[in-house]
Amino acid sequence: MDLSRRLLLGAAAGGAALSLSKAASAAEPAAPPLLGPAPGFARLGLNENPYGPAPSAIKAMTEALSTGAYYPGGGIQRLMEMIAERHGVTPDHIIVSSGSGELLNAIGLAYGMKGTLISTNLFWDAYFKFAEDKGVKTVRVPLKPDYSHDFAAMEAAITPTTSLVSVCNPNNPTGILEKAADIHAFAKSASAKTTVLIDEAYIELSDQPVSNSVVDLIRAGHNIAITRTFSKIYGMAGIRVGYVISTPANIAKIRPYVMGGMNSVGLAGAVACYNDEPFLTYSRAKIVEAREMVMAAVKSAGLTALPSSTNFVWVNVGMNANIVRERMEAKKILIRGVYGTHTNWSRVSMGKLPDVERYCKALPEVIRA
Repeated sequence: MDLSRRLLLGAAAGGAALSLSKAASAAEPAAPPLLGPAPGFARLGLNENPYGPAPSAIKAMTEALSTGAYYPGGGIQRLMEMIAERHGVTPDHIIVSSGSGELLNAIGLAYGMKGTLISTNLFWDAYFKFAEDKGVKTVRVPLKPDYSHDFAAMEAAITPTTSLVSVCNPNNPTGILEKAADIHAFAKSASAKTTVLIDEAYIELSDQPVSNSVVDLIRAGHNIAITRTFSKIYGMAGIRVGYVISTPANIAKIRPYVMGGMNSVGLAGAVACYNDEPFLTYSRAKIVEAREMVMAAVKSAGLTALPSSTNFVWVNVGMNANIVRERMEAKKILIRGVYGTHTNWSRVSMGKLPDVERYCKALPEVIRA
């Protein structure tokens, strides 16, 4: 058999195999994408900010790839200095790491190994569960009927064995922002008895982020820690950058429990966009616009929702929230279902406006189905 005939037969066999492969793959469901939302889906369940990262961050991160062979070096100190300068503290008040989630886990262990942790019965409690899995004792104080924090009850729950009391403000999943005077009074009073942690992941989405934050109490030396993230207003959830601000004494307690460091690409992006006010203003405005659309749709559908100072809205759908989630998913709209024992409440995140419009249009259809 001559070479040309062999090549022809080989090509024919290869083509047949390729056709069979295509037929088989066509019969199989498409694999989820490696990164980002699946094509055609509105991903409104993870409290992401789809307007990020900022162009300034993308440029810096792209350039940083060429130095990926090297450890971050002085970039970590630079980011700490920038954070310290904005908040009027020194860099020894700060730890930066790969997302605030890792830092919250570290705080849960650092204090949980020495006593009991206190928080509410409804908040972003992944780090409490992490600590509980390690044998840490926790106490969960119920929220008030209006889903605000019962600060009096939380402070009353503090005992000599309490090592930390924690508040998420604004809270997740409720979206409620406590009054600045209330959170300050509680943090100041409770910190005289134990360490107070305020998870401020969403604080920069509130109307007055400076006055709503308790960082001023840290400057004054109170026994308080706050955590912040680049995942929300900065739109860098997949890049993982977060930080904690506290007294140097607390930082010394937390640091031994921080397992990871910073990747150089995320670090470059964080440094580049930390003070990017045009992007932050744009990002916040788009999120607020989407939030107003959702609140109007909720009202139009005859439902209710809690007031939100975040990039999500907690909606009382009047039925089991998992059913609503499943019906939305059938329309390629991804939202949260049942959250703990709050079976009628569903959380929807503020995605890009066309995706939010799809949710708003589908909501009455899903409720009445």
